[in-house]
Amino acid sequence: MAFTGNNKSFLSRNRWLVWIAGIVLAVILLASFMSRDNSVPVRTATVERGDIRSMISTNGKIEPLHNFEAHAPIGTTVKRLLVTEGAHVRQGQLLVELEDSDALSAASKALAQLRSAEANLSSLNAGGTHEEVLTTQSQLTKAKADRDTAARNLDSLRRLQQTGAASPGEVHAAEDQLQSATADVNLLQQKQASRYSQPEASSVQAQLSEAKSAYAAAEDVLTKLNIRAPFAGVVYSLPVRFGNYVNAGDMVLQEADLSKVVVRSFVDEPDVARLSVGQAIEVTWDAVPGRIWQGSVNSIPSTLKMHGTRNVGETTCVIDNHDYKLLPNVNVNVAIVTKEDKNVLTVPREAIRQDDDHPYVFRVSEDHLQRQNVQISIANLTSVEIDSGLQQGAIVALNSTNSKPLSDHLTVKVIH
Repeated sequence: MAFTGNNKSFLSRNRWLVWIAGIVLAVILLASFMSRDNSVPVRTATVERGDIRSMISTNGKIEPLHNFEAHAPIGTTVKRLLVTEGAHVRQGQLLVELEDSDALSAASKALAQLRSAEANLSSLNAGGTHEEVLTTQSQLTKAKADRDTAARNLDSLRRLQQTGAASPGEVHAAEDQLQSATADVNLLQQKQASRYSQPEASSVQAQLSEAKSAYAAAEDVLTKLNIRAPFAGVVYSLPVRFGNYVNAGDMVLQEADLSKVVVRSFVDEPDVARLSVGQAIEVTWDAVPGRIWQGSVNSIPSTLKMHGTRNVGETTCVIDNHDYKLLPNVNVNVAIVTKEDKNVLTVPREAIRQDDDHPYVFRVSEDHLQRQNVQISIANLTSVEIDSGLQQGAIVALNSTNSKPLSDHLTVKVIH
């Protein structure tokens, strides 16, 4: 009880100290409250001038512009390989020889059949073989002589009949003999003019046509067994080796002129409508980092087709490949420039917001946000072109760093 009394006595004597302590505490609390910052920290960007492009990014495949494939015409073996894969060859150069002994035999047989058919046609046109023609001519000469003799005999008997030296029966017999001789002459003349019937002539013509086809086929096989370069280019595929057996139709060699190649691009269905002839194309290949090949669209899809699990349209372009870096069948990256503007106002894509199909941004004015409607045109993955609504140098908000939503008139603090 003595301690309590003393404490109360102290407070009574030093009341002014209590008041000073309370005032100091209130000032500290008030200062702390007034120093509190309720602004939202935001990242910003500046509206700048620059170039912007809208692009379609996809994949593609390299194909030869001028390609030659050699296939085995028959089952045979590889006799000689005169080039290696990757070799540059000139037009007409012999590249591969396939075994041709069987083909030579077949060609000889076909040639013999052709010569026989041609001989038959010649006989048809001449009325028979040379021997038959000579025999017919000899028979015709004799028949004409017999006819002339029979005619003279008939004339003599008719004069004798007038004097009674020949009987009517002898004259009649002479007339029959002349008629028979004349018939023999007519028959031989007809035989000489057309020895063969129409069916026989058609058969001879058919045999000739068949023999020509067989010989042409045999010659074609022989030609294909000796594979030559149809144009100057590069042998980019040689799947056979010396002594290999190849079946009819097997691939033997592929050659192409690789100074220019075709890029076949696979564009997903939603982007097909954005394509048009003449659009710039940039091609890159992971195997040659940093290299960009330039081209332009020269065909647009006429239909869609499945490519793996994708429904795509195929577009092509021709690009220069003078150093032969791009090889047939390699997979490349393709960027198609669908639209491009230069020296225009741009902002980062994340600054654009959408409200009922009306785009807008939050412009930073001192320490507050102001909603600003804008008109935009080209947009890509990182930037958007501003047609109207903002001026160069304006500051726009991107997002808050504390995940708080942005709104009109919001107090903000720019984070640099």
